[in-house]
Amino acid sequence: MKRSYVIGIHQSVVQEQWVHAWEEQLGQPIRSFVRAQLIDTKEGACTVVPYATEEEEGVIYFVGRGRKNDLTTKRVRPLFATVGKRAKERNDENMYVVADSFTSSEGLDDDWIDVATEGFLLGQYTVPTYETTNNAPDYELKSFVFHGAERQGEIGRVKAEAVNWARTLVNEPPNVLTATRLVEEATQLAHKHRFELEILDREALEDIGAGALLAVNQGSVEPPYLIVLKYRVDDTWDDVIGLVGKGITYDTGGYSLKPKASMATMKGDMGGAAAVLGAMDIVGATRPNRNVIAVIATTDNMISGEAIKPDDVITSLSGKTIEILNTDAEGRLVLADAVTYAKQEGADAIVDVATLTGGVITALGYDKTGTLTNDATFYESFERAAEDEDEFVWRLPLTEADRRRIRTSDVADVNNSPGRDGHMIFGGGFVGEFVGETPWIHVDIAGTSWASNAHALGPKGGTGAIVRTLARFVERATIRPTKRNE
Repeated sequence: MKRSYVIGIHQSVVQEQWVHAWEEQLGQPIRSFVRAQLIDTKEGACTVVPYATEEEEGVIYFVGRGRKNDLTTKRVRPLFATVGKRAKERNDENMYVVADSFTSSEGLDDDWIDVATEGFLLGQYTVPTYETTNNAPDYELKSFVFHGAERQGEIGRVKAEAVNWARTLVNEPPNVLTATRLVEEATQLAHKHRFELEILDREALEDIGAGALLAVNQGSVEPPYLIVLKYRVDDTWDDVIGLVGKGITYDTGGYSLKPKASMATMKGDMGGAAAVLGAMDIVGATRPNRNVIAVIATTDNMISGEAIKPDDVITSLSGKTIEILNTDAEGRLVLADAVTYAKQEGADAIVDVATLTGGVITALGYDKTGTLTNDATFYESFERAAEDEDEFVWRLPLTEADRRRIRTSDVADVNNSPGRDGHMIFGGGFVGEFVGETPWIHVDIAGTSWASNAHALGPKGGTGAIVRTLARFVERATIRPTKRNE
């Protein structure tokens, strides 16, 4: 039988009680390897050693832990991602983790097995391709077992699969992942988890007056949609969290045309929608005690004789009129209608997620997600969830001066783009104009949803940013009482 083992190795492992038993079982002088420095104990190092006994054969992945008590649960994720990548490269299908070799660290908590499973599966993700000459062997992980542990990493598997699905949605070419295809993906998710599903097509959007979403879609040959998923705990519909995602499947910038170099990754402009769908996949699997509505506004932003233009004035679903100063500021327009609809459908609090602005990258770089809020208590729960999931978020200020700039227009209630200064704050604050007093968090993942190079948890491309945070947040959010539809 072919079987591979994962063993954590730290600098003083020769003193551990479990080592002797595993030396006998695997026929390998582990302590001698460490003393001779044949195994790298630095944190994140991975040394692969073959073994063979009468019953089985395979390899041992000796994973460097650093010093004994330096390993923390957060550090487990990238460590196991490295192992997952190596295992896939070697086509190792049956993996057994020696739990005792990790639990001697005082820095691990009870979640470490789920985090390790999550990291391993995130590390195994590869970007789907359409290459006709791809000769990569078929690979299927058959088992990933923690030997000696009381439980296995089922929650970690659920979370990793949801993140990897969100990654794939972002990585798909825009001629494949159209708004219609995104509807199909959401429909499959609804059937998988028995969510309530509503799809508003162009006719339905016209009937309700979703003028902002329809305006962005004017230049496209692809139809627009508003996708609505509801997870109900029971027959009541209160204490409802609204997750709202920007689903722009390709963004040319419209008549405010993007430069050529800025268009290359715009297939990922639906990263907010992917994050919301991924989070809902986790919600459906874990069934938290919290009602959730997910609303996704989806279209592409193209150019034609019918496309919106700078100087146009449109009317949103809320009834507010909007002066268009920049057709490349389209994400905030579709989100305006989406958050309005979420409120109309009973959301007591809202988190909107979007690849909204290049300004967030200028402010925070590519490794930090920018946020805004109108409710500090509500935000605290989100911040703790992000910290638990090791996803860095940073709150920027939204002042009354910012709101006045948004409301400055000679011909409409608001304008969609007054300038580049404070770009991220203005873009998110614009969405806040349509939220009103409802507790709200804006999450700008323009920098974190896409990786330009391979990284610790995966390859170049979509990252699945904020999926895990949203799902954990749903479980613990604190919502202050507020009036409906205010």
